[in-house]
Amino acid sequence: MNRMTPAVTVLIAINVVMFGLNSLSTVELNQWLALYYPSNPSYGIWQYVTSMFMHGGLMHILFNMLGLWMFGTALESIWGTRKFLFFYFAAGIGAGIIYTLVNYFQFTADFDQLRALGMGALEIQQILDTGSYNANISGLSSEMLLEFYMTYHTPVLGASGAIYGVLVAFAITYPNSKLMLLFLPFPIAAKYFVPAILMIDLFSGVTGFSIFGAGIAHFAHLGGALIGFLLMMLWRNKA
Repeated sequence: MNRMTPAVTVLIAINVVMFGLNSLSTVELNQWLALYYPSNPSYGIWQYVTSMFMHGGLMHILFNMLGLWMFGTALESIWGTRKFLFFYFAAGIGAGIIYTLVNYFQFTADFDQLRALGMGALEIQQILDTGSYNANISGLSSEMLLEFYMTYHTPVLGASGAIYGVLVAFAITYPNSKLMLLFLPFPIAAKYFVPAILMIDLFSGVTGFSIFGAGIAHFAHLGGALIGFLLMMLWRNKA
């Protein structure tokens, strides 16, 4: 069993406390601490950090904290606390920034399409405010409008981006380490498991077909993995 390391212990404790507060509080903490689209009134720059400590449900936090414990302790043990914390927050914040950029391009494309159909700025803002629109305008797709509305209003939350960075670092550091996972009947080496998970996230993010269920920020996962990979390559070249 992995021995708990200082940073991992504190990170898990903060996540558990925040999950408890969010579950018991009468105030909607997600409105302040989860990461919103930048033009949404609820957006705040601090959310790139605070969203890493917010989770949407018991299974969400359970799997994230299990991953942090399993893979984070191994990395902190060899890197030390400072280096591990820098890596963890860099991957988590980077995941949020990349997710925001992906949403920006999608939101802008939808906005431009609505303008091309003849909708004015006030009509578009009405869609964002209320979710309703003029059904008489030809060429409008309900799927596109829902995507446009949800991009604006749906926050991203959770430590998954940072955890994906940790996963990538673990696979690079311990490529032949065998992982025994709940949904697989046999152990698989980290160097095969992590790329497979990333390919599934890329497929789901591009196609919109999510194998593991709805409400998953696939590009945040991929963003955290990318930042983790780049940091590992940078540190390897400096070694």
